[in-house]
Amino acid sequence: MTTDDFAPASSEPLAVIHASALLVGSRAVVIRGPSGSGKSSLTLALIAEAEARGLFSRLIGDDRVILTPSAGRLVVRGVAGLHGYIEHRGRGILRLPFEPAGVVALVVDLVAGEPTRYPVPTETTTTVGGVRVPRLSVAGYGIPRSQMVLSALFTPQLPIE
Repeated sequence: MTTDDFAPASSEPLAVIHASALLVGSRAVVIRGPSGSGKSSLTLALIAEAEARGLFSRLIGDDRVILTPSAGRLVVRGVAGLHGYIEHRGRGILRLPFEPAGVVALVVDLVAGEPTRYPVPTETTTTVGGVRVPRLSVAGYGIPRSQMVLSALFTPQLPIE
């Protein structure tokens, strides 16, 4: 998945998608992947890792979220009735503090196997509803994914010349 052009940019919701989302500081992260790939587990790990680093973090939505382009930015919202609820495999449904929405700063795609070591530029962004956002591909399970995602979220990427 490198491009998801659902519709031209507007303030209308694009769609409810199968994903999880959280806020770290003022930046939202959307985590996409097939069922059972670890979206909820990564979301919980990111919240814990961010809080351990002294960063504000909150759940936006788990399992289903709404993406909406707005003023050149992509906004993610939780689905009504599911705010604050997240599945924790082996523990059931948990209730967490949440924020209703956030501006997407990073899309994480969970993939089977190891992601490309040196991705081509077209693999490092995705376009959703006409809005281009940074994209990170990570293995569904394995290495400390939360550290990898936080690093991608807060380390500026300079162009290679």
